[in-house]
Amino acid sequence: MNKSQLLSDYKKQEDKICLAQILDKMEFSKERHKIEYTDFLDRYQLSLVENFLRKINFKNFKLYGGYEEAERKIVVFYPENYDEITIEKNYTNILKIVRIILPEEAKGKYSHRNYLGGIVKLGLKREKVGDIIVYDEGADIITLEEFSSILEREISSLTRFEGSTITKEEIEKLSKREIKIEQLKIIVPSLRLDNFVSDLAKTSRSKAVQIINQERVFINRAK
Repeated sequence: MNKSQLLSDYKKQEDKICLAQILDKMEFSKERHKIEYTDFLDRYQLSLVENFLRKINFKNFKLYGGYEEAERKIVVFYPENYDEITIEKNYTNILKIVRIILPEEAKGKYSHRNYLGGIVKLGLKREKVGDIIVYDEGADIITLEEFSSILEREISSLTRFEGSTITKEEIEKLSKREIKIEQLKIIVPSLRLDNFVSDLAKTSRSKAVQIINQERVFINRAK
C-alpha cells in the first residue's frame, strides 16, 4: 500500500494525518486478523473518511457511535471473513457509557455545555468521547471502553457534579434521545451560501463568511 500516493490528492495537513491513521488501522486489522477502531470522529472527519474509503473501494468497515443518529462516531475495521453476527458482537463492546445522575436540586438545570465544559476543564481528550445525551435527570456520556474508567473517576472530581451519582454502564443501556427537527422557511436574495448561513444563524453576512471559513457549516453532512 503506497500511502503517499493514496493521500496525494489531499492538501490539508490535518486531512492527511486523519487518513494516514485510517490506513494504519486498516493494515493492523488485516495483518493481525482482528477488529481495529479509531477514536471518535466529528461529522467533517466522518465525511472525509467515508469518501476516501469509497474512493479506494474498501468495504470492511462500519461507523459506530452507540446509536444510529450519533453525530460523533468511531470507524471500526474488521477482517474479510467476519460475518455480521461476529462484527456486532465485537464492536458493541468497544463503547461504554459514563452516566451522571444529578442530585434533586440540580435536575433540569444542566445543558450539553455544562457536561462538555467539564470534560474540557479536566483536560481530557475530546476524541475519546462521543455524543453526550442530556436529559433532565443527568446525562449519558458515550466513551471508548478503555477510557471509561478514567472519565468516570475524573468527572466525579468536578464541583459541578458534587452529590451526583456517576457510574459506568454498558452501551445497551444508553438513554434514548428524541431527535427534534425544526423546519425553517427563509427568503434569500441569491443562492449564495453566506446568504443561507446568515439567515439560519441570525447573523450578519460577514459573520456568516467567518463561520463558513471556519468549516462549521455542513451540507448533507459535508463541509
